[in-house]
Amino acid sequence: AWRSVGAGQDAFAVESFIDELAQAAGKDPLDYRRALLRDAPRHLAVLDLAAREARWGTTPPTGRHRGVAVYRSFGSYVAEVAEVSVAGTEIRVHRVVCAVDCGRMVNPDAVRAQTEGGVAFGLSAALKEAITLAQGRVQQSTYADYPILTLAEMPQVEVHIIESGEAPGGAGEPGVPPVAPAVVNAVAAATGVRLRRLPLRLGD
Repeated sequence: AWRSVGAGQDAFAVESFIDELAQAAGKDPLDYRRALLRDAPRHLAVLDLAAREARWGTTPPTGRHRGVAVYRSFGSYVAEVAEVSVAGTEIRVHRVVCAVDCGRMVNPDAVRAQTEGGVAFGLSAALKEAITLAQGRVQQSTYADYPILTLAEMPQVEVHIIESGEAPGGAGEPGVPPVAPAVVNAVAAATGVRLRRLPLRLGD
């Protein structure tokens, strides 16, 4: 089972391409999205909150670059800013700032925990997990040849929740879709290279 089902792959395609369009237009990726979403207040609210908390527009720590993505899924709106460094072909995610609008909440701590889990799942899929086939058989059998994100590789995750009176949306899956495109967009900012396949591999 894939956490976030089709929303993960759709967000990866759409939000990566939006960043390419911003680059082609010579626009800041945040400003470009804001213009496109001028009539989408809930998208804008999470986008602005994530950007503000990530200090978008300021200089990140030395060697790091930021990427942003925003997506609606399962009735909820999530924006994420990933702070990434690249050393050779190694991609390291240091920080992910999330803004969530899932409508009315019963337990904000559960929303926060589910979003953090979604980021972990999305990062593991984006950076590590690959299944390959040979002569019709899956080649991976254990974590020895199917690595997942480790605790030591997990970045700092910050979750900011918007209080909302809208109808309740999901919390378990919407944190996943923006992760991969936010990382891809940060890698592009760092290297000028656009990655279009998961898991992300520089130098392939």
